Amino acid sequence: MILLVTGGAGFIGSHFIRLVLENRPSYRLINLDKLTYSGNLENLADLAAHEAAKRYFFVEGDICDAGLVRSLFSGEHPLFDRHPELRYREAGSPISAVVHFAAESHVDRSIRDASAFFRTNAEGTRVLVESARIHWGIEPPASKSLYRFLHVSTDEVYGSLEPNDPLFREDSPLRPNSPYAASKAASDLTVLAYVHTYGLPAIVTRCGNNYGPNQHPEKFIPLFITNALEDRPLPLYGDGRQVRDWIYVVDHCRALLLILERGLAGEIYNIGAGEERANREVAELLVLTMNKSTDLIRSVRDRPGHDRRYALDVTRLKSALGWKPELSFAEGVKATVGWYQSHPEWWKRLKDQAFWAYYREVYGSV
Repeated sequence: MILLVTGGAGFIGSHFIRLVLENRPSYRLINLDKLTYSGNLENLADLAAHEAAKRYFFVEGDICDAGLVRSLFSGEHPLFDRHPELRYREAGSPISAVVHFAAESHVDRSIRDASAFFRTNAEGTRVLVESARIHWGIEPPASKSLYRFLHVSTDEVYGSLEPNDPLFREDSPLRPNSPYAASKAASDLTVLAYVHTYGLPAIVTRCGNNYGPNQHPEKFIPLFITNALEDRPLPLYGDGRQVRDWIYVVDHCRALLLILERGLAGEIYNIGAGEERANREVAELLVLTMNKSTDLIRSVRDRPGHDRRYALDVTRLKSALGWKPELSFAEGVKATVGWYQSHPEWWKRLKDQAFWAYYREVYGSV
């Protein structure tokens, strides 16, 4: 099995790569990542000391680069000359499966400028599925069971729930409210259109808010942790009553690996831990865990079009594949806080001059 993982230097992608290499010794992974501000090879630096490093290959590049993507699917990229062990098939694409993480993902940035979001999330996904269609389609239809395209999406494509609304199901209508969510909805529908029209063996997953080690400090939980560690204010949008369904990143990755191997092609799976928390509740738990004062929490002007609540019905995933999360939210938060406390060199490098300029634009002078 040779997996092409897009965006594998990012937060969730790096945890997925590590999980696969540690638990699937027969798998080889090609990580295609553009290395934008949120892509960080340090997230996988620990692999160098492990035997699994021999099964891991990195390619720097853009998923919107159709020529590059085609060369990976066809086996014509120079990587395959340097590593002939990747040419394990006499015919057809050397890529057995794609796990597609690569995306612009921060809602605040999409509100400021949506162009990169639609380019990467919508057009980049189209380039990937088109290459898969071309290169996987050259073999007889029966052989398509050898291939799998796993598209990693978000619960934000469903829009917003009111406090007493039922949970989002996989057949809930898509009503994205932010430019980011709209670009991800476009990518979801592109993948599903290729399933319907061409029989692409693809699966779409939609997950709640992830948290854990190695998450870029512009995101809510790592921002609040790292600010609190330096006794800086914690900028909480509006009244802080926006509710999110939180999941520890490794639990998400465990679900993705299970779906990749046992999920039904053409299906959609929601992934969530059932840990609904209001943002203010999360902020208070974080400062309590770090023995800091709640006085650090400061209300700031709310984000435009801020969705009120996300929550997922994961009955399909649990009943069909037997998945369940392993870490509670309290356990996951404790582990996450501990990681940021013990890795200040990692996050301080990311909170550079450009970071603080962006921070002031979004949150003001708080």
